[in-house]
Amino acid sequence: MFYEIDKGHGLPLDPFKCLVVPRPIGWITTLNTKGIVNLAPYSYFNAVGDDPPTVMFSSSAGDGPDRRKDSWRNAEAIGEFVCNMAVWDLREDMNKTSDIVPSDVDEAALAGLEMVPSRLVKPPRVKRSPVHLECRWLKTVMIRQRGDYGPGDNGVVIGQVVAVHIDDRLIKNGRVDLHGVRPIARLGYAEYTVADTIFRMIPPWAGPE
Repeated sequence: MFYEIDKGHGLPLDPFKCLVVPRPIGWITTLNTKGIVNLAPYSYFNAVGDDPPTVMFSSSAGDGPDRRKDSWRNAEAIGEFVCNMAVWDLREDMNKTSDIVPSDVDEAALAGLEMVPSRLVKPPRVKRSPVHLECRWLKTVMIRQRGDYGPGDNGVVIGQVVAVHIDDRLIKNGRVDLHGVRPIARLGYAEYTVADTIFRMIPPWAGPE
């Protein structure tokens, strides 16, 4: 099939999110100005550079006059956030934190997750997650939504990674070994996938290891 975005696809559900896959999940911890924890998963998430190490998560506009969702608002207000790796064993907990609740509700507590302090930033980390990236907010890039979704913007929230936590059990022979960790990623609709098949392939320009 072929369709132009502005003319529609004619399918029961929008297929776009099924076509850029798999998308890693940024399980983002922030704090609001009252010190309340916000924990939410974002499937529009990725690394955008390694010098300095930089990540982004993208949030659509929310409800209310501010229009920014809690993670977006908090990251800008406090200037910090944490990316927790979402893995198979935490899939149900991650899903619980995607619920739409008032901004004064602690989603981590709602999901029964134990949090631990970060080293360089204020937002805490999900204890059972094997990897955490402590980040300082750099900037937000605004992308205007189309008119048929109502007024609002998408915000691409960019942060610089200032500290990294890796479960010691993942360090083998000087490398991070993700076998058995099973990071999860988003497909389309309500579908996810898990990274449980890992293979190596050396690019031509790299030469022998």
